[in-house]
Amino acid sequence: MKNVQIINVAPSIPAPLRFLETLARNAWWSWSQEAQHLFRRIDPVVWKSSNENPLQFLREVPQATLESLSHDLGLLSQLARLEETFAECTARDPNPKHGLVAYFSLEFGLNENIRLYSGGLGILAGDHLKAASDLALPLVAVGLFYFQGYFEQRLNHEGWQQEVYPDSEIQNLPIKRARNTAGELVTVTVQLPEGELFARVWVLKVGSVPLYLLDTNESRNPPEFREITSRLYGGGHVNRLRQELLLAVGGFRALVAMELEPEVCHLNEGHAAFLSLARLEYLTKTKGLDLNTAYEVASRANVFTTHTPVAAGNETFAVDLVEAHLKALQPSTGIDPWWFIPYGRAPGDTEAPLSMTILGLRFAHFANGVSALHGDVARRMWQHVWPHQVRDELPVRHVTNGVHATTWLAPEIQALLEQYVGADWEKRVSDPAQLARVLEIPDEEIWRAHDTAHSRLLRSARASMEKQLLQRNASRAELSYARGILDPEVLTIGFARRAASYKRATLLLSDPDRLEALINHSQRPVQFIYAGKAHPADNHGKDFIRQVVEFSKRPGVRRRFFFLENYDMRIARYLVQGVDVWLNTPRRRVEASGTSGMKAAMNGVINASILDGWWCEGYKPECGFAIGHGEEYEDDEYADQVESAALYKLLEDDIAPLYYDRPGGGDPIRWIAMMKESIKMAVGFFTSRRMVGEYRDSFYTPASANYRELMASSAKTALAITAQRQRLDSLWSMVRVEGPQGDRELSQLHSGDSFHVTCPVFLGGMKPEEVAVQFCFGPADAQSRISAPAFREMKPEPGIRDGWMQYSLTVSCPGSGRFGMTTRAVPAGGQWHSVSPPYITWADSHL
Repeated sequence: MKNVQIINVAPSIPAPLRFLETLARNAWWSWSQEAQHLFRRIDPVVWKSSNENPLQFLREVPQATLESLSHDLGLLSQLARLEETFAECTARDPNPKHGLVAYFSLEFGLNENIRLYSGGLGILAGDHLKAASDLALPLVAVGLFYFQGYFEQRLNHEGWQQEVYPDSEIQNLPIKRARNTAGELVTVTVQLPEGELFARVWVLKVGSVPLYLLDTNESRNPPEFREITSRLYGGGHVNRLRQELLLAVGGFRALVAMELEPEVCHLNEGHAAFLSLARLEYLTKTKGLDLNTAYEVASRANVFTTHTPVAAGNETFAVDLVEAHLKALQPSTGIDPWWFIPYGRAPGDTEAPLSMTILGLRFAHFANGVSALHGDVARRMWQHVWPHQVRDELPVRHVTNGVHATTWLAPEIQALLEQYVGADWEKRVSDPAQLARVLEIPDEEIWRAHDTAHSRLLRSARASMEKQLLQRNASRAELSYARGILDPEVLTIGFARRAASYKRATLLLSDPDRLEALINHSQRPVQFIYAGKAHPADNHGKDFIRQVVEFSKRPGVRRRFFFLENYDMRIARYLVQGVDVWLNTPRRRVEASGTSGMKAAMNGVINASILDGWWCEGYKPECGFAIGHGEEYEDDEYADQVESAALYKLLEDDIAPLYYDRPGGGDPIRWIAMMKESIKMAVGFFTSRRMVGEYRDSFYTPASANYRELMASSAKTALAITAQRQRLDSLWSMVRVEGPQGDRELSQLHSGDSFHVTCPVFLGGMKPEEVAVQFCFGPADAQSRISAPAFREMKPEPGIRDGWMQYSLTVSCPGSGRFGMTTRAVPAGGQWHSVSPPYITWADSHL
């Protein structure tokens, strides 16, 4: 049959319950325990059978139930309170005049029923939006609407991953078509080499934050164009490039079509780096700036976050492929591809493919990694983007990730925080005195709360295992086995994350017999739950899963070691709330942050992890366990041997004995003390509320101020910066700096002595007020390299002779030791610190 039109018919919601529809169409319900409780109260059976999806639930709940509840005074009272809270939490100015931030990401993890995410990156983006709503930030977000989303995972009998891509049921998603201020449906176009791509724009409300989603499944597009947004990370390089152009160029055009003018754009990973092309188009075509001035404005109002500490994981595209697509866009953008492409390479590099990370970095004066350690890793990885600049000075800072507490907290733990810290505990925990009240929660209440979450996990795991076996046509005996897996009295360890090589899911399997003995210890048994997806093209990751499944089939471990299929946000919530220990075994410096451990920690689950990512900042002996001491190895095989041995020893000698230490047969007092310290550590710092607050204070606010200042008075300041860059480009290469000269014998100094240094500088046509000369001083290593250099500005002495000027400074010796010193010249003021390539002239040699 052709031309079939679909009509969705749902029960009629009685007027007293009409707010339920409003609530179901905003993802705010996904982090409101009260909203979820209300839906469950209406019909717990249908709530469960509808996968806890409010829109599907309202379509399936019987009409008679709704009619009856419309007269239930208790429920109506609860609904009225919830409506008042909802109104307070979602109120916002629909078109803020100042400070609007646009957050661009290729994936968003809001809830398992909204399949726009693959893993940690998307879930972090979803938590970012939820926290922005909680903080009432003027923020909008842009992504893509994938009508098949990311894959669902199935395992065959041998344990090999199979991918299934069901279509999204749009009637069960809280989205609607976006409209402009005139009430017209918004559609945008992006020019591709084969023709024009049309994209519909949808809006999904995340509390007070609108998330705009672009979709190419539009009748005017040819079939190959309609497939562009079919799957997250689907297709080859060409499709991936087009997804990213659509996200960035199409996404920004959608905001413009809705008369939104973001002052700040936040690029979540390199996927969004083409956004700068769209900003340049807007600033030149709409605001009338020349291209170079538009670059100065856009780069000073962009924020770029990199999440990938593995060089191979940073996305690149062949230059000829990019050139063809930028040429197709040139008639609308007005930008020559070869003006833009060099920004996707390190300065001076004319051979490399276009790097989306470098493109993001060179177009953003505000850039960051996602943990303290990752900030250092990122500066090492990308130092060549700022040649001659000291590594610790590189304009890549860090904002440690956080997780959205009320999304991930077990209801029982959240209730305890409300009771003992306060109903507004999320605000209170920034005060150390209030945070310390977590430790005052009675031991028995913490343990009972965890026991409830633990029981919920075991029920869910058994049901999931039974479902897995049914899909594989399992026998009755196998189904009976599934109903008996996991012992509620046994120490339960969870390992759930993307099945990537560096995460080393099989590190625990390095000694199978020792592991089986640990699992079946007569007095201190242990059980393990694994979960995680491998990328469809990652056969190594798929083999890790197969090895885990293969081990789980050993007769001696079958009831205490198994793999849960189709890891998603629902399974993740059960795991981080209900296991006893959260295990993490990445190669050090390869995990940028990791957030699942934060979710576990705030539920009182104890982390046992390699010291990498966030755990370097979160770990203390009183709140968790470290595998090793932060060692780094050049030989991966040797590292695996050492760290697997350390892991076994930790489990056998420390973790299991502590868990089973029950004085008088009661609760594990010392374990509970560690649980409370874990909760205190996590809710005190590792929340998305703190994270987004840092982005606001350190990046969004100054970037917004930059935009307003640069665009004021017909972009007077921006034009002045462009003129200054032209001077720097033409004159800076002539600047010369001689090494510092002391006024005494510097080899005979003692601690506390002072000496005077002078430094001649040839200004090469630059004005004295345009140049800052800095004295660099710090401890020197055996190769005479200065480590941890400190910089002090030298003072110019009167008079210029033949373009030379003398600078001087009095220096005090800070203490005994071997020190090095040198000098350098940089442009005066701080506005050139982040540019690539930097304007820096060193005396003699570079650091």
